[in-house]
Amino acid sequence: MKDAAYEIAIFPGDGTGPEVLREGEKVLGALAEGGTGPWRATEYPGGGQYFQRTGREWEPEGEAAAHRADAILLGAVGWPGATLPNGDIAGRALVLGLRESLDLFANVRPCRLYPGVKHRISGEYREVWSPKNVDLVIVRENTEDLYTPARGRLRRAGETEVAVDTRIITRKGAERVIRYAFELARARARGAPGDGVRRVTCVDKANVMEGCRFFRETFDRVAADYPEIERDYAYVDAFTQWLVRDPERFNVVVATNMMGDIITDLAAVLQGGMGFASGGNIGAAHAMFEPVHGSAPKYAGKNQVNPFATFLAVEQMLRWLGERHHDARLIGPADRLEAAIARVLRDGTARTYDQGGTVTTSGAGDLVAAALRSEAR
Repeated sequence: MKDAAYEIAIFPGDGTGPEVLREGEKVLGALAEGGTGPWRATEYPGGGQYFQRTGREWEPEGEAAAHRADAILLGAVGWPGATLPNGDIAGRALVLGLRESLDLFANVRPCRLYPGVKHRISGEYREVWSPKNVDLVIVRENTEDLYTPARGRLRRAGETEVAVDTRIITRKGAERVIRYAFELARARARGAPGDGVRRVTCVDKANVMEGCRFFRETFDRVAADYPEIERDYAYVDAFTQWLVRDPERFNVVVATNMMGDIITDLAAVLQGGMGFASGGNIGAAHAMFEPVHGSAPKYAGKNQVNPFATFLAVEQMLRWLGERHHDARLIGPADRLEAAIARVLRDGTARTYDQGGTVTTSGAGDLVAAALRSEAR
């Protein structure tokens, strides 16, 4: 347990990022009013819009704060027309840059359906899956694969003739993220919703791709250290249909970077959409948490977007900090926030536009903060 306050570096970023992060800070404030908030949160500017104004993605003090912080909370990055000279999105330093420099090797995406949340299928809002059937976590490798800078173009006479992206799968990268997934399965006592079995599913394309064969070989080597955890396998194309058809079979899923990037957004459909999708970028010593819906420029400034992914990111952040430091002063607030989120969603009083409702971003934040204060009284 840490004696001083935990330092949380907040980067609101672009578009709707500042709007949802404002509500995240609101619920942090409501938690602290109960006397259980041993943290200090500080905002720093950065992102694509900041780059357009200043020519810098962020300031040196923001970068330094990110590296010394106990945890990072990120809103969203990306803005139309905001690009770096090399063609990358402006604000990349706050996302991919921090994943690289802080070695945040595991992208951890919980996928849980809360009672009261609806799904939008074929343009209609309806109940498709039972909440008891959707409770899994996808662990995506976060530092290699097609996201490494092993790429380039062949240009002749000013024309691009060939573009190459080289896929990199390393023993170190595969082993540590797979081990993280097995440790997570060991800690999730409930197991898969359908049968209660603690299992880890390896998602790959090992029938075609050499990197995936190596990833699966590494999966088997690591799995031998966890005989009490069932090992499971799925080719990524088959997994996409199984995930939607039988989500109750899955407990913890582990995948390479690119495949994990794709299947996590598909999984978000199971929990009600991107407005409920939070993620943690976790390393051995650092972690960054975020709602993963992006900056959504067309909704910026309208006070419409769903902030529940931000609330869930805050809950995930507090829980990670509490478990890392063995500090009940953080795990307690995480439990309180999760309970308040569940209660507000179950009541159906905080449905934003993506759930067919009319509640605003700030209105949803007010409801969750009020639920926390009511519980504290």
